[in-house]
Amino acid sequence: MEIVYLLFELIPCLSIGYLIGRFNQNLSLKIAKPLTTFGIPISLMGLLLKSGMNWQLIEAAAIALLTIGISIFIINISPSLQNLFSNQTFLLGSHFGNTGYFGIPISLALLPTEALSFSIGFDIGATLIIWSLGPLIMAHTENRSKKISQWRIFLRSILNSPASKGLLGALVVQCTPWNQQITSFLWMPSKIVIFLALIIVGMRISFLNISKNKSALTQIMLIKNALTIKLLFLPSLMLSICTILKVGTTMRNSLVLQAATPTAISILLISEASAKNQNSARSLVVWSTCFSLISIPLWAMVLKIS
Repeated sequence: MEIVYLLFELIPCLSIGYLIGRFNQNLSLKIAKPLTTFGIPISLMGLLLKSGMNWQLIEAAAIALLTIGISIFIINISPSLQNLFSNQTFLLGSHFGNTGYFGIPISLALLPTEALSFSIGFDIGATLIIWSLGPLIMAHTENRSKKISQWRIFLRSILNSPASKGLLGALVVQCTPWNQQITSFLWMPSKIVIFLALIIVGMRISFLNISKNKSALTQIMLIKNALTIKLLFLPSLMLSICTILKVGTTMRNSLVLQAATPTAISILLISEASAKNQNSARSLVVWSTCFSLISIPLWAMVLKIS
């Protein structure tokens, strides 16, 4: 039943966002900017306060770092695996998921409330490793000024991450005497706003002009290896690592679902900053989002989330 509920949330929200972006780009930008800057971090703060924060959030971030790091390491030491990727954008896009805007609504729809902190932990861990390694992988440069610029982008991305803002806000509120009152006040608005994040995903996808000179099948064939890694291999590796580490069922389910999220739009920012493979990034973001509407419910069934 939760899977059906998830699809009824994902498809309409993405469709509404896509239509808004296609027919009224100015309106969508006006909606998306304040929602991204203020609404979603405040929403995550309220949800975190309600679900509670503990050391397991750090554990979830560490497991995310470990899993993504192992996957990238395995690919980099194997020439045959490296040949699966025609460019570095596909390597990054196959490991960096849209956890902040796509994965957290999935967690809320399919898992208990306490799973939210694990999802946010994954987002923070993944953001740390991708924004530290991503620009370096893409640039391959020894230029000092470019390296400084890459670290500035990395720090800005961490500070601007909705998960980081929400976590910081929740920590501040917990230290105040009005903790319970603020938590109660933010609970319902938080749930509403986080689902609007899906509309933002739809809006942003509508801005991505995929090459009209290539058919859908041609585009999919070009990115099929990255899609397979992102939607199948990475969550499988996460499931294996969680099993080896004997983490709890709720944390395991949360981390696997976050690992199965489609390629993050942030990959576009990295590719545009390095002026490399923007079309590859666009195709991967759009098609991974479409295919995730099938793969994520399948992963939920594998995890026996009924």
